[in-house]
Amino acid sequence: MSDALLKIQNVESYYGPIMAIRGVSLDVEQGQIVTVLGANGAGKTTLMKTISGVMDPEKGQITFDGVEIQGMEPHKVVAQGVVHIPEGREVFPLMSVNDNLSLGAYTRNDTANIEQDREMVFSYFPILKERRDQEAGYLSGGEQQMLAIGRGLMARPKIMLLDEPSLGLSPLLVQEIFEILRRLNAEQKVTMMLVEQNAAIALELAHVGYVMEVGRIVMHGSADELMQSEDIQNFYLGVQEEGVREERRWKRKKTWR
Repeated sequence: MSDALLKIQNVESYYGPIMAIRGVSLDVEQGQIVTVLGANGAGKTTLMKTISGVMDPEKGQITFDGVEIQGMEPHKVVAQGVVHIPEGREVFPLMSVNDNLSLGAYTRNDTANIEQDREMVFSYFPILKERRDQEAGYLSGGEQQMLAIGRGLMARPKIMLLDEPSLGLSPLLVQEIFEILRRLNAEQKVTMMLVEQNAAIALELAHVGYVMEVGRIVMHGSADELMQSEDIQNFYLGVQEEGVREERRWKRKKTWR
């Protein structure tokens, strides 16, 4: 029997009559970064919502740190140590950076440690310290993503669920945020589950990867194995598309001659 920190077994979730995830099973071991790849509509966000209690599964079992959490209310899932950073960041725009961070610690009452963790967040995201009294709605998209991650860290998570952290950000900001995620995993021992469309950067960060298509897991393995997979290269890393573009460019040049 697996001793995975998070274990998902044969989970099915629906939007009304439509099955969005179909018998999904995966494991996340303590200390790992696991990425789930897939196109829009593959079921990645639904999977995250089902784990965090925003949606209830119709079938299957979700075990976190030895406790069954499927169907548990979201605030109780947070209390177990599962923190969900949703797609689109969803900061509280009219509240200050500081107050957003304080909300992340709403399940805690260890005041001294909360302030220590706030300083830890500021050490990873210095721009948030500079803007601690600014309303979150005035932050850039990248700064809001940093704030969403920082707010999640304030809950002292055992695992962070990150839904499309690269969405809408410049390549430079994506690299910066993913490097901070790598450091948080290495230095703070934060286990992470990450869903992404940017397969290249997700596999560079992760230890293990799963691929979802139409609500099902269709492939999994180490990040290195998936990077070497011809299917992943063709359909997620753009190798095939670039090859097609090169062939078309060559044909155009031949025609022009």
